[in-house]
Amino acid sequence: MPKKVAVGVVTSDKMQKTRRVEIPRLIKHPVYGKYIRQRTICHVHDEEETSALGDTVEIIEAQPRSKMKRWDLVRVVKRNSEADIAALRAAREVADVEQDVEQEVTGKPDAEADGPDVEASGESPPEDQETKPEDEDQAGVKTE
Repeated sequence: MPKKVAVGVVTSDKMQKTRRVEIPRLIKHPVYGKYIRQRTICHVHDEEETSALGDTVEIIEAQPRSKMKRWDLVRVVKRNSEADIAALRAAREVADVEQDVEQEVTGKPDAEADGPDVEASGESPPEDQETKPEDEDQAGVKTE
């Protein structure tokens, strides 16, 4: 009899070399005919600890390793993208904090750190960057 192969999502990676994998399925209620979501929970042996929380993995039936662990990890089908997004957000926050600390040390506010702002300094813009009226009709009309 061939070994069973299944694809599921890792819901826990807190144990060493063991992952908790949920395999979702739909069954039809015998009386009402409504489809009901059910899940099968498998404890999977992951020797190299390659999978993480939220990853989609392929598992295969194996000899029992413990009371509940009867599956082996074959491969990681898809990595969890939420963890990547969270890592990028954390890196961006760290960069922002470092920039704030640097500005406090140098004593320059944001406007001076980015470069001089023409409007904030009160100086008129250079001649090649003259301000143009928004409406051409208002350009020829003088208000008294």
